[in-house]
Amino acid sequence: MSDVPALKTYDIFISHAWKYNKGYYRLLSLLDGARLFQYANHSVPQEAPLFDTKTPAGDRKLKNALEKQIGSAKCLIVLSGMYVAHRKWLKLEMELAQKHGIPIIGVVPRGQQRVPLEVKQAAVTMVSWNTRSIVTAIRKRSL
Repeated sequence: MSDVPALKTYDIFISHAWKYNKGYYRLLSLLDGARLFQYANHSVPQEAPLFDTKTPAGDRKLKNALEKQIGSAKCLIVLSGMYVAHRKWLKLEMELAQKHGIPIIGVVPRGQQRVPLEVKQAAVTMVSWNTRSIVTAIRKRSL
């Protein structure tokens, strides 16, 4: 029998755009490689879309499904590339997190100087693109 305590599993939702999913997968790689860190990913990967959003009914279904998934997470991570300032889904995800009292962690991509004001205002913290700062923020800010 081991005296080592079990690691806490952090429930996270990572906001991302499928069109710009390289950052999403790089972030997953960082988190997967973090020492003594476990997480459950409540995000919606491109390989498993919830609904077709090309119809108003699909839009409504996706909004409801996102609310359920974000509501089960303990923090929302936003990759704050400049494209996010114009994405309706990111805005919705941040609104849903705020509605449920879920902290938002903004991650500034390497080499990026500017961050969308909406992300800065919604985030409880902004961190740089490295494993230590991201994992520390998740540990500190997750509910």
